[in-house]
Amino acid sequence: MAIKVCLEDVLKRRNMTSRELCALIGITEANLSILRSGKAKGIRFGTINKICYYLQCELGDILKFDGNLEEDDEDR
Repeated sequence: MAIKVCLEDVLKRRNMTSRELCALIGITEANLSILRSGKAKGIRFGTINKICYYLQCELGDILKFDGNLEEDDEDR
C-alpha cells in the first residue's frame, strides 16, 4: 500500500498499549488492529483526531506516504 501506518511505533514511543488507546478513543481492539496492520481501507477524521490528541503526535507521525501511486479498482 502506498500509505504506511506507523501507529505501532508511536504507541511504543509513548509507552501506551493498543488496549489503552482503544479505551481512550472509543474503538474496538479489532478495529485498531486492522488499522495498525495497514489493512484498513479508510479511517474517519474524528478517529485520527483522537489518536493524534491522545498520543500527542502529528498525522505524519502515524501515516507515511511511500511515494508510489497505488490504484484500487474503486479509483478506475
